[in-house]
Amino acid sequence: MPIKIPSKLPAKQQLEKEQVQLITSDTALRQDIRPMKVLLLNLMPKKRDTEVQFARLLGNSPLQIELTLMTTASYKPKNEETAYLDEFYYTLNDVKDNFYDALIITGAPVETLPFLDVIYWDELIKIIDWSDKHVFQRIGICWGAQALLYHQYKIEKFSLEDKIFGIFSHKINPAKLRLMQGFTNNFPMPVSRHTETKVEDINNYPEFDILAQSNQAGIGMMINNKNDDFFIFNHLEYDFNTLHNEYKRDLEAKSKIKMPENYYPNNDINKTPKNIWRPFAFLLFANWLNQLYQKTPFDLTTLIDKKRV
Repeated sequence: MPIKIPSKLPAKQQLEKEQVQLITSDTALRQDIRPMKVLLLNLMPKKRDTEVQFARLLGNSPLQIELTLMTTASYKPKNEETAYLDEFYYTLNDVKDNFYDALIITGAPVETLPFLDVIYWDELIKIIDWSDKHVFQRIGICWGAQALLYHQYKIEKFSLEDKIFGIFSHKINPAKLRLMQGFTNNFPMPVSRHTETKVEDINNYPEFDILAQSNQAGIGMMINNKNDDFFIFNHLEYDFNTLHNEYKRDLEAKSKIKMPENYYPNNDINKTPKNIWRPFAFLLFANWLNQLYQKTPFDLTTLIDKKRV
């Protein structure tokens, strides 16, 4: 089943080029089913790239997905035109009376800042608190995952001496296969982090289950079994060249950066990296959407009475 996005969204051209099935609003209305409503809080600076990355994964499902794009009102990114955000993006005030099956909170380039120093931190807390009664399940990606943990449990992130940067093998927890069905015992994930969430802090809470972990990069994925919040600390959604573009950006800015590990063939920056993680990205989101479909209520307005633990 296709994914529903705004008909004029520029990402539509790229998704059509990749043969991702899309659906128009008129066609969606004629189908006698309730679409899965997903709200994407896009905190990344290159919003159009991130739109494509997540729409691609959400569109690879037998379910009809209605994707709504969200941004912050208290901070306007410098890398995107205001007119574009005004046309395609919503803020909390716009969606506050709506209900969604899921909220995805992306990563953000504020990882090295203390949480409370982030310009839009107060607004993010309002969004998370609002989602308690308006969203069935939440996914936090990278810094988004860390922000959810800090707000809910005051679990800190810790700075690393060197950025974890590259493609790293992660081992799945064989006892926790609900979201990992079909995965090989070890699978690759792109990692781009200056900070980490420590395993010992997570182990203090019995409601958390670590689903995938790397000897070099730490926790890859985990879930809160009490409220179904899903935490992905790395970037399965990345394109083949995302780490390359980050590396070039940091080199040009003369930032402290090492070549991404296990990424370029023969460590040759002139050779095109292979996207060996995308099959696992598709599989993960297919598993997640299938599980979400089975759990979420048909009438989303009943979420207002839900007691989120």
